[in-house]
Amino acid sequence: MSALPPFRKDFYQPHPNVTTRSSHLVEAYRSDKEITVKGTNVPGPNIFFEEGGFPDYVLNEIRRQGFGEPTAIQAQGWPIALSGRDMVGIAQTGSGKTLAYILPAIVHINHQPRLNRNDGPIALILAPTRELAQQIQQVASDFGISSQVRNTCIFGGAPKGPQARDLERGVEICIATPGRLIDFLERGTTNLRRCTYLVLDEADRMLDMGFEPQIRKIVEQIRPDRQTLMWSATWPKEVRNLAEEFLTDYIQINIGSLQLAANHNILQIVDVCEEYEKEGKLMKLLEEISNEPENKTIIFVETKRKVDDITRAINRYGWQAIGIHGDKSQQERDYVLNQFRNSRSAILVATDVAARGLDVEDVKFVINLDYPSNSEDYVHRIGRTGRSQRTGTAYAFFTPGNAHKASDLIQVLEEAKQVVNPKLYELSRNPGIYKRGRYGGRSGGGGGRGSGGRGGTSRGSRGGRDGERGGRFDRSNGGGGDRGNKWNGNNSSITSNKNCGVGGGNYNSKAFSQNNYGGGSGGGSSGYSQNGGYGGSGGGGGGGSNYRQQNGY
Repeated sequence: MSALPPFRKDFYQPHPNVTTRSSHLVEAYRSDKEITVKGTNVPGPNIFFEEGGFPDYVLNEIRRQGFGEPTAIQAQGWPIALSGRDMVGIAQTGSGKTLAYILPAIVHINHQPRLNRNDGPIALILAPTRELAQQIQQVASDFGISSQVRNTCIFGGAPKGPQARDLERGVEICIATPGRLIDFLERGTTNLRRCTYLVLDEADRMLDMGFEPQIRKIVEQIRPDRQTLMWSATWPKEVRNLAEEFLTDYIQINIGSLQLAANHNILQIVDVCEEYEKEGKLMKLLEEISNEPENKTIIFVETKRKVDDITRAINRYGWQAIGIHGDKSQQERDYVLNQFRNSRSAILVATDVAARGLDVEDVKFVINLDYPSNSEDYVHRIGRTGRSQRTGTAYAFFTPGNAHKASDLIQVLEEAKQVVNPKLYELSRNPGIYKRGRYGGRSGGGGGRGSGGRGGTSRGSRGGRDGERGGRFDRSNGGGGDRGNKWNGNNSSITSNKNCGVGGGNYNSKAFSQNNYGGGSGGGSSGYSQNGGYGGSGGGGGGGSNYRQQNGY
């Protein structure tokens, strides 16, 4: 340790707004943004970009990209990172965490001596997937170019030559997946002697993918007095243990609850159905989505073979779909993602390789054709929509074979204040209860929050359409929106519309003769009918709770 040259990592000069802001206002801001902090001497948040002390070249790029204000993780994370402190950030995908560590990294680099020949990077960012690594590189390029901070992206599945040449020429920022970086370290292509700023992005995912031995091997080669920032969507014991081992006197930031939580800007609809029904239901759902003005869709399936099968089936129906999974070459993967990003194909079929790291801002729909193995992956999947101040809709086909996961899914839905399909409740209480005919033949079951009505919440503005689609999803009696009845599977006539505001959900009064589930302020009904259809709530009406949206990368 004594042989290592000293370096500086504390560059934070608090803005007068920050130093004079009362503790009451700080706590009010943290409460409003659902920020909790743990640690000693935690600096106050930078509520405005100008409070971060960033140089003009950084602020100019922020303005150029049209960001309005820092996200919660940026506001609280920047002063910690710029102070040179180690930190853990627990936040969901889409919270803006990439900028939360990239901008301090650029400031850190610009205060270090210039790289000499054969020097390795100053900042190292480890990521679990090549897609995420490439997206981090794009942000690093956007904000580093004006100060000539060079970067490279190191990942498997691509030729080593160009990556090796970048490292040999010298780069200040190296974004890497663990396996390929170790390969270059062992070959002597690069080294980590100059690394003083380490980022572990999506640490939970890296551990899930079995990268812990590689991470340890990499960290062993970095000086112990480095600055380390760890980011994770969840906070399991394995991640906690890693933080305790790799970080020193760290500050922990939590955005939202530590319980598994989905983005509240996403409407979630669950269809309880049989396995054999899923493909047919998918095609009918895609028919409805195709009529939407914004219809970029990701469909998740469990196996690589099914990606190819479903992609071919969708194309046979006349839509243009593309698929991505782990067996695709890097050239194929890049082509597919470019086609999807540029909207040349609006439907992407994927395995979980794309669940994290795929950052496409305008995805409007996520469909879980196969429900994932756990609710954490479900949350990460649906997090592909509802990004950057947008709303989105997520569908899930849930079969009796998934019954053991019903309770966890219900918790996610209830936390996000979604309407829960009654069949899902029954399945969680008694996994063997679902039999064909138990709920009136082949009907599925939707569920959702398609709030509607004039004068409702900002979320309610899309409710007439989304509530309507909730009814369409299961083709059963559940109405939703003012035209939901057109999809009543049993063709029962609408004889009465009760408790329906403007844009509210019509329902079949015969189906509700014993139990009137209509209601909700301003109209809309739960749409639960005798045949088990569950169409989602149709109207939001006036009042209702506000919700927050997250900006950024």
